[in-house]
Amino acid sequence: MTDAFIYDAVRTPRGKGKADGSLHEITPVELATQVLQAVRDRNNIDTAEIDDVVMGCVSPVGEQGAVIPRTAVLNAGFAETTAGVHVDRFCASALEAINLAAAKVKAGEAGMTIGGGV
Repeated sequence: MTDAFIYDAVRTPRGKGKADGSLHEITPVELATQVLQAVRDRNNIDTAEIDDVVMGCVSPVGEQGAVIPRTAVLNAGFAETTAGVHVDRFCASALEAINLAAAKVKAGEAGMTIGGGV
């Protein structure tokens, strides 16, 4: 079995999404796009080498109802061949997404993945 390694970590801005919160006007897709761009730019990654982006989101409703990782992949300018999958495991969504991304590498199903949450 192949080992999986974490090479970088990126944190989204913190704030509240309520009407008076600092993140009220920012969608999860926008946050995920910023994260993917930062990972790409900080590590000089050829996005065609990324097999999958696995992201968790606890309540993908309304505008968030799209497949957030796939939309963020396209918005961030990644290769169109890069897949994106959404995970909903309530409060553990991001951790589960990271575990699934690592499991794909360990099982030999992917060479490079990105896992996280918004």
